[in-house]
Amino acid sequence: MPPTVHVTGEVPARVHDALEESFALVDRVEDVDGILSLLTTRVDGELLDRAGPQLRVVANYGVGVDNVDLDAARARGVVIANTPDVLTDAVAELTIALTLALLRRVAEGDRFLRRRARWEFSIEFMLGETLRGKTFGVVGPGRIGRAAGALAEGLGARPVFAGRGDDLAALLATADVVSLHLPLAPGTRRLIDADALRLMKRSAVLVNTARGQIVDETALVAALRESVIAGAALDVFEHEPEVREELLGLENVVLTPHIASATRETREAMGLLAVDALRAVLLEGRTPQNVVA
Repeated sequence: MPPTVHVTGEVPARVHDALEESFALVDRVEDVDGILSLLTTRVDGELLDRAGPQLRVVANYGVGVDNVDLDAARARGVVIANTPDVLTDAVAELTIALTLALLRRVAEGDRFLRRRARWEFSIEFMLGETLRGKTFGVVGPGRIGRAAGALAEGLGARPVFAGRGDDLAALLATADVVSLHLPLAPGTRRLIDADALRLMKRSAVLVNTARGQIVDETALVAALRESVIAGAALDVFEHEPEVREELLGLENVVLTPHIASATRETREAMGLLAVDALRAVLLEGRTPQNVVA
């Protein structure tokens, strides 16, 4: 009998077919050999113990593993894999799309027309900002951050990079766009708080396609209302899937529902990479190339 695998949510048909080719898929989590986990599943000690001592691998359907208790997995000898690289371009593209939508007031203009507001063309009507000539600040210069910086540079911006260390303050103080590309970890939770927002230029905007908990949303709402910064574009939220009510009423905010990697090609590639990790451990007896624990 092939190894048993539990999938914690719906996956694309192509990924489901690939799983069925190699494994026995079961609805239960108990007594399985492998788990394919979506980021909405908390993979903690309780879940791992429910799966049983024969569990050998969890393939997380995403590059981030903040939903996984890595220490608990290590203590139980369970391999954890993720899906890096294949979503880099998609996330970088949405980062730039959100940036342009915010600077050029695309979403605001769409809302304006949908509520049937009266208008006519004029030279000063709904002026926005160009990305060309701006300083595009990337906080977290990993694969995705550098790809976003390269796209911004292609549009005439000047990319600058910083981590969460001493160089962060300088980036916040000088960047016209601050784009977040950090993993969620104890050192990055609410990294962008009221103090960090006050370091930014009043004309600057914040873009977050990483994790919502990196930003203190209470402080962000206050900064937007008080014109501490000029705007924000968010694909992720502090209490996802809940979206703070105050954000919904602000015109200088662009919001999308965690769709940074949401192209069919990317989501399929992510799933197939997760399947490869399951096959590596359960069928081939090797460590997957994308192992994180």
